[in-house]
Amino acid sequence: MGDFDFYVGTWNVVNRRLRERLTGCDEWEEFPGVSVAHSFFGGGGNFDEITFPTKGFSGATIRIFDPASELWSIYWMNSGRGELEQPPMVGRFVDGVGRFYADDQHEGRPVRCRFIWSGITATTARWEQAFSVDGERTWETNWIMESTRASDQVTAH
Repeated sequence: MGDFDFYVGTWNVVNRRLRERLTGCDEWEEFPGVSVAHSFFGGGGNFDEITFPTKGFSGATIRIFDPASELWSIYWMNSGRGELEQPPMVGRFVDGVGRFYADDQHEGRPVRCRFIWSGITATTARWEQAFSVDGERTWETNWIMESTRASDQVTAH
């Protein structure tokens, strides 16, 4: 519990997203975001809303900790689709790095999806998403978010 307490507050986010996924594309687009995160259930849950002012949509993530399995489930919502997307990403933090996985689809194609949270300090954090189509032998990173705390306020853990 409390693994995502570091993210409580307001963050400026630099997004780098691969223009096309799983096509061999190496062209990235960069765009800003602002994320506002809150903790609940005494650190057993976390919610953030991220706005992308140049993209015309917002997203929200809800994270919930299962004390029995000691695993987090991460759910994503997109204002353009209006649904809680399934399946959740599931995983945990080990030595300050969070790794979360799910079997998903991209444009109708089965993919293994991975999130990694790393570089976590009081004022910075990095999130990245990658897809594998070969049983996790190789990964294509397709979205990176570099977050910087928007104020001098640091949330105590």
